[in-house]
Amino acid sequence: MSYDRDAAPVWPGLRLLPWEGEGGKPCFLSADGTDGTGGVLSRLADEIEAEQLCDGADVLKGAVAVLDDGKAGEHALRLALRATTQAFSNVLRVADSRGARLPVASDGD
Repeated sequence: MSYDRDAAPVWPGLRLLPWEGEGGKPCFLSADGTDGTGGVLSRLADEIEAEQLCDGADVLKGAVAVLDDGKAGEHALRLALRATTQAFSNVLRVADSRGARLPVASDGD
């Protein structure tokens, strides 16, 4: 599945998790309780986000290598593009999740 920003609106007090639920639906964690600020699920989500970002960096290197290879065939290009779109989808989800948790500046800031 790929991340659909329109299907995962940001709601105050809810953390968008880095995995999908049944049918590709977004999963959220309430930040009101202990788990939203350092509980088991929150820490697991942090770890998975970190892995997704590292994987994205690796996929980018691989995609660049395929693009730089003038002999790369259609199959290699399709595989690289598929991996790149999945990694980009994960990175967008992480960015949206983290961005939604940033403090909102007041008018004086």
